[in-house]
Amino acid sequence: MKLVQAVLFAVATLLVLPAAAQTASDMQVLAQKIKADKKLVVAANMQLTEDEAKAFWPVYEAYQKDLQGINQRLLGTIKRYADAYNKGPVSDEAAKKLINEAIAIEDAEVKLKRSYVPKLEKVIPGMKVARYLQIENKIRAVVRYELAAQIPLVQ
Repeated sequence: MKLVQAVLFAVATLLVLPAAAQTASDMQVLAQKIKADKKLVVAANMQLTEDEAKAFWPVYEAYQKDLQGINQRLLGTIKRYADAYNKGPVSDEAAKKLINEAIAIEDAEVKLKRSYVPKLEKVIPGMKVARYLQIENKIRAVVRYELAAQIPLVQ
């Protein structure tokens, strides 16, 4: 379980750390480490047979690639919020744009998850699909918690 906590903390840290505080090379190394650790956590908890594993991992990799696009959108929105916040009171117009983008990101994540359920169901049993989605949800919950703890309220 300690590995799970370490991975969750690392994922949350990656999203919370300002990009300017790290070199591009450092961020890339950290991102690769987190991806590898996350995959280890998934592998340790999925209890896949050899045949299931052969079919599951390509779907997992595709999902992670698509999820990365959502993560990039989230980081962009956080950066735009930080810029607006650091300039003083956030205008109503800027706040509305940020709200709409945040909701659009949540919608995109749900849509992505829905689109992958049938793909996962083709390669692993329903119980293991549910387990995988639970693992992903737990990781996302920790990331959201860390973000919420670090991002100040709009002023």
